Amino acid sequence: MQKLYKLTQERLDAYKQELEHLKTVREKEVADQIKEARSFGDLSENSEYDEAKNEQGKLYSRIAELEAILGNVEIIDASSADKVNFGLQVTVEFVENGKTEVYTIVGAKEADPKDKRVSDESPFGKALMNRHVGEVVTIEAPTKSFQCKILEITAPPPKLAETER
Repeated sequence: MQKLYKLTQERLDAYKQELEHLKTVREKEVADQIKEARSFGDLSENSEYDEAKNEQGKLYSRIAELEAILGNVEIIDASSADKVNFGLQVTVEFVENGKTEVYTIVGAKEADPKDKRVSDESPFGKALMNRHVGEVVTIEAPTKSFQCKILEITAPPPKLAETER
């Protein structure tokens, strides 16, 4: 059974754009590198050729990865903000110290803890999923457990297009 990748529409569009770039621009660049390296002569002692072939392998690996993701994707709908779900922002207060933080719940492929984008598969994300405002949730982290109270659930603000910035 293939894994289903949960992505926001924004991330899906970015992956499609990356795949298009790799297949059109980058693939041609790597082919040109290989062609140039071949012109240097003996392939058995040609480090430029080896490097270009390694780059080609990485390229095709990334293309295959993106095609697998795009072939098994579920778009996250962030329109319902009555309970914690994919694509929504969650404002929590940590009971221990009263600190307030805002996190966005995303699929594993989009997680970025330093940007406060938390995977639904992480202990923190799992504990918050399908919970409501006002609930106190216990999170079982690897080193200790802690509690946080859900203060607010909102849809994230729309991203500005490059031309709007």
